[in-house]
Amino acid sequence: MSSESPIQNDTHSITYRLLESIPENEDYTKDGTVDYYNNPANKKKTGTWKACRFILGTECCERLAYYGMTSNLLLYFKNQLNQHSADASRNLSNWSGTCSVMPLIGAFVADAYLGRYWTIASFSIIYVFGMTLLTLSASVPGLRPTCYEKDVCHATHIQTAVCFVSLYVVAFATGGIKPCVSSYGADQFDDDDKIENVQKNSFFNWFYLTINVGALISFSVLVWIKVNIGWGLGFGITAVAMAIAVAFFFSGTRFYRYQKPAGSPLTSIFQVLVASLRKYWVAVPIDKTLLYSSSDTESEALVGSRRLGHTNEFRFLDKAAVEIQSDHSKGSIDPWRLCTVTQVEELKSIIRLIPVWATCIIFSSVYAQMGNLFVLQGEQMNTRLGNSNFKIPEASLSIFDTLSVIFWVPVYDRIIIPVTRKYTGHKNGLTQLQRIGTGLFISTFAMISAAILEISRLKIVRRNKSYDTKEAPISIFWQVPQYFIIGCAEVFTSIGQLEFFYERAPGSMKSLCTALSLTTAALGNYLSSFLVTIVSDISTRNGDTGWIPDNLNYGHLHYFFWLLAVMSVLNLLAFMLLAK
Repeated sequence: MSSESPIQNDTHSITYRLLESIPENEDYTKDGTVDYYNNPANKKKTGTWKACRFILGTECCERLAYYGMTSNLLLYFKNQLNQHSADASRNLSNWSGTCSVMPLIGAFVADAYLGRYWTIASFSIIYVFGMTLLTLSASVPGLRPTCYEKDVCHATHIQTAVCFVSLYVVAFATGGIKPCVSSYGADQFDDDDKIENVQKNSFFNWFYLTINVGALISFSVLVWIKVNIGWGLGFGITAVAMAIAVAFFFSGTRFYRYQKPAGSPLTSIFQVLVASLRKYWVAVPIDKTLLYSSSDTESEALVGSRRLGHTNEFRFLDKAAVEIQSDHSKGSIDPWRLCTVTQVEELKSIIRLIPVWATCIIFSSVYAQMGNLFVLQGEQMNTRLGNSNFKIPEASLSIFDTLSVIFWVPVYDRIIIPVTRKYTGHKNGLTQLQRIGTGLFISTFAMISAAILEISRLKIVRRNKSYDTKEAPISIFWQVPQYFIIGCAEVFTSIGQLEFFYERAPGSMKSLCTALSLTTAALGNYLSSFLVTIVSDISTRNGDTGWIPDNLNYGHLHYFFWLLAVMSVLNLLAFMLLAK
């Protein structure tokens, strides 16, 4: 049996062509990475797919645990904790948003202090603790809600508090993993090696595919276990899966390449801002070579920063690199008065990412509906499989999003890239911005599909006057198109965004910029929560049932989907303007 991974074989055709055009590689990496013993990383013994198989295995188990926990969390809030539909939706959106904003903390810790390896390791252990506490809250008498019959339960304030404490512990722990795992995988490929750089381009596709393999198991098996056997068992399995992820990660320790922590990137950012404001009156010289640049790489503000050349955008920030007499204090340079050109350019790089970052927020709101209002919509539909008594858990329909991603990733990697490359001449077929924009366009149709389905469902309910019947005579499988469309959009926008932010990030701020890209999911969830709150407040005035009542047969959920569709179109137009 070959010792090479399947993924490694997938990149050989491109790799062999590159080998013919470049000289033989040296034995050690050129990007400053070291091995576990703090020696220069040997290319033959560390990194590439030898290390990434452990990282991909870790991510698969972690995502299995995460999605296994969150897939039908909305129904747990509604049926086990006895919360109203709108309240459950808001609580889920707020928690999901917190999961996506915590990566800013994890990225800061990784870049400034622990490095990506120890950040992933330590936060993973906290993750296991949080999931264990959640398991106890759903299974131990006194901690779990009291149920009088199936889905008719009551939870005390203490029981609800224990549940949410465990969930927010998990949210904190995800902050150390989300921004670091993808960046840590990319760290295993030397940017200065043309062969490894090609392999890294494929890594992001396969990384996202791995995420969805874990999600596939969660949405199919774990959702059914929680609904039909018990929530305690379902949460317990996710805790075990996370423990396996930790073991998987530590198993690859000797194969990894390590980037040394570069110091606090936020400190460097604030130093440039403060220094440029202090020198608002200083004129920037026409000759940009006169701007301050340290003569020694090691004396850069952030150890590990790569020298960046001057650019003409955001020229006000260049004032921070204009050297004047008052910049010197006691024979040394005050870093809050004088910054290097590299520091200034690193901040400019972050600023350039903001427009693309902002236009991905609406996409995240659309994506968030899969675990939110799509589940409530499915709860009002016929979940039986054919004429049998077997019922499909509403949240299990997310499996079609996962199957869509699993289908589209290899199609994109093996068909779309080679075909579009012939027309565009770009090595990846589509540029990263073109890829993101394509996904934004596709995601609009998911909301249109969901709205049309809800209109059709309500017509059947009204025709049959079955307002108080939970299962409408329309199969839940009519939701498949909206899930499948979102999966297709993910392959374009989510992977493109992940790669775009990693590639455009300064060398010392990879984790921070990856975390910044993930905050679009946070703001997308918070936006969804805000929209639900506003819509519920306005639509329930004068005693009306509103758009999203507990019984959707009396509501207008399709109005909410149309609202997101219109916002998606306007957002796409904004993206097209900003991307230029």
